[in-house]
Amino acid sequence: MTSKTAARRVTLVWVLLLALTFGSFLVGIEQGAGFASVGAVIIVGIALFKVRLIGLHFMDVRVAPRALRALFEGYVLVVFVVLVALDIVVKP
Repeated sequence: MTSKTAARRVTLVWVLLLALTFGSFLVGIEQGAGFASVGAVIIVGIALFKVRLIGLHFMDVRVAPRALRALFEGYVLVVFVVLVALDIVVKP
């Protein structure tokens, strides 16, 4: 991959991260009484998707050995499932 292509990819990922940050902000300010739990799951999902993007594109996990990438992807998935389960089980 040429440096021009790599720079373009990183720039596009950065713009996507900005858009996702703004999107999670919009979801957060629109939470009503019935939407709070769904909004929390959406925000956690966006946050962990951002973690995945940062790991893959800025920390070069996408070109790491398969075992490391699988461990990273599994970690992100497990954290998402645990946080969603906690949100469902633990109600204020």
